[in-house]
Amino acid sequence: MNIGQLARATGVPVDTIRYYEREQVLPPARRRPNGYRDYAAEDARRLRFIRRAKELGFALEEIRGLLDLGEKGDAGGADMAAVRSAAREKLALVEARIAELARVRDALRDLVEACPGHGALTGCPIMAALAGEAA
Repeated sequence: MNIGQLARATGVPVDTIRYYEREQVLPPARRRPNGYRDYAAEDARRLRFIRRAKELGFALEEIRGLLDLGEKGDAGGADMAAVRSAAREKLALVEARIAELARVRDALRDLVEACPGHGALTGCPIMAALAGEAA
């Protein structure tokens, strides 16, 4: 299949496919005699894996590690423990981000509730908080 067909089959934009090839997360495509890229079903499978891992928040370097584990397989000594460990680390980061976002949300909620929404800007508790002044 050509790059456009691969993009449609996987939901990954053409430019992103080229980027993944440059970053060596997706192997370089075989070339047809006319120079066009030619992808196989395995490329589509790998690209779907990359897309799903990105959706779960894995960075490209982390995805590369997961793909390496998958390529080693059982014969290469890889096991589920390594994959689980990577997913557990990612989960901990996501939970930390959620906690930080909740803290930011609560602080903004407090500021919005403290602001009357009218009057002189000099009395605005939001502006005072952003400036580091006591409201």
